[in-house]
Amino acid sequence: MSKRIVVDPVTRIEGHLRIEADIENGKIKDAFSSGTMVRLLEEILRGRDPRDAWAFVGRVCGVCTSIHSLTSVRCVEDALDIVIPPNAELVRNIMFCTQYMHDHVVHFYHLHAMDWVDVVDALKADPKKTSELAQSISRWPKSSPGYFSDLQNRIKKFVASGQLGIFANGYWGHPAYKLPAEVNLIGLAHYLEALEWQKEIVKVHAIFGGKNPHPNYLVGGMACAIGIDDVSGINAERLAYVGQLLKDGKEFIEQVYIPDLMAIASFYKDWGAIGGGLGNFLVYGDLPTNGYRDVSSYKFPPGAILNKDISKVYDVDLKKEDEVQEFITHSWYEYKEGDNIGLHPWKGESKVKYSGPKPPFEHLDTTQKYSYLKTPRWKGNAMEVGPLGRMLVGYARGREDFKAVVDKALTDLNVPVTALFSTLGRTAARGLESVLTAQWGLDFFDQLLANIKNGDTRMAEMARFDPATWPKTAIGVGHSEAPRGALAHWINIEDEKIANYQLVVPTTWNASPRDHKGQMSAYEAALIDTPVAHEDQPLEILRTIHSFDPCMACSVHLYDEHGNTINRISVMGD
Repeated sequence: MSKRIVVDPVTRIEGHLRIEADIENGKIKDAFSSGTMVRLLEEILRGRDPRDAWAFVGRVCGVCTSIHSLTSVRCVEDALDIVIPPNAELVRNIMFCTQYMHDHVVHFYHLHAMDWVDVVDALKADPKKTSELAQSISRWPKSSPGYFSDLQNRIKKFVASGQLGIFANGYWGHPAYKLPAEVNLIGLAHYLEALEWQKEIVKVHAIFGGKNPHPNYLVGGMACAIGIDDVSGINAERLAYVGQLLKDGKEFIEQVYIPDLMAIASFYKDWGAIGGGLGNFLVYGDLPTNGYRDVSSYKFPPGAILNKDISKVYDVDLKKEDEVQEFITHSWYEYKEGDNIGLHPWKGESKVKYSGPKPPFEHLDTTQKYSYLKTPRWKGNAMEVGPLGRMLVGYARGREDFKAVVDKALTDLNVPVTALFSTLGRTAARGLESVLTAQWGLDFFDQLLANIKNGDTRMAEMARFDPATWPKTAIGVGHSEAPRGALAHWINIEDEKIANYQLVVPTTWNASPRDHKGQMSAYEAALIDTPVAHEDQPLEILRTIHSFDPCMACSVHLYDEHGNTINRISVMGD
């Protein structure tokens, strides 16, 4: 006899994701993923100037900030056949690498680590043993017995007061926690250190993009000017500061994040056989080194893998209408031609049709429509997107930089390559690609300096910025690899205005409901056979779902089914 449990909301910072799971004999036998609010930025963009789209879609999310703006300007540049200067591409790449470093560290420590680290158990740790352990795995300077003792005393005051603050409402003491107290204390210490570090690395965005979150982008390049001796431009002092921030970020990743990741993973090797899910992976690719249109030059190579077969990587073409399609059989939308057809985004429709129960409700009717997320498919296949897919495609493409970090991790943990297809593998992949992007960011920075020294200071190509030079109609697609996976925007331009604009975001791929054939998407498939020790404390569900790093802001916003605003928050000066 199975029992259905509900986790709602799932994410620690955003909410709007509901998981319903049927538990039988201590394992999940069926699962359903539901996005519980609707996003209609596509409709907001209709009739607007294509050059302004980046500013609207950039507000999709402040966590993976900048990535939607980057994708949007690429989308418009593709439609209008604009080629940007090399310096602009390099600055975009540096900002991209910075975003990965920031996002992955924040995810590991602040959104996922507490699924593995027991905060309360850290109070039992011996500070001296903790110090010895920390120094054995890293040369990070903050590792003295006194440092860990002081931290422990601070947390004890929280516990004694009965208020755990940011650590409240955890499943502390759950039997699925396996770390020794000393490892728990190290994880807790670095959780707090990462809060401070993340405020520094984002200054790279502020220097090149004016601010963070939501830095500025520009169709045709970047909205910043290089002037080595100009106090108002990107001068020598600011460039030196960027270089130092990138070096500091690389050190934090190599001396804090990766040692913690490997130490924690060594106690959870059984999770290398849990949460594998679909076994299908989709990567659009990113970080061009010879122009955006030359996909062979990408640091993250594109491709698709099916059925965990890394001996074969399929090419991906986002302009072919039989490759990417969105279905709405189980989504609260309607298409003019019916619910069981798939639409390529250039022909996409975003009309809400809600006929489900009004919240609060006990359970979803999963035989009908049950989510505000559409269901994208690649050549009819449900696909997982994200760091694991990127690392697998790079590895399968024979890229030596990918193979080096993956093989080292497998050797250090003494696990087979099949362990990659799991909750643990997904979590590890995020850390491994952080190592790559930290180095790539410095490489792009060196190339930018070399260009400037050679006299090239161009940051934008404005020849096609004037609408008078545009064709009457144009279509384009822009893609990127957001921290959470494959992201693409499709645009239709008519008479200088946006006629249609569609976003297919990573969490739509991963968190969407079943399709017209009954195929599960990545979240639902990954939960099957996941063990659940306590039905009232489903820590194991959180581990697997958080391993994808859900970003529901990319999929929802506060409008009801009639288009009325549910809640509005006013901020002074906004």
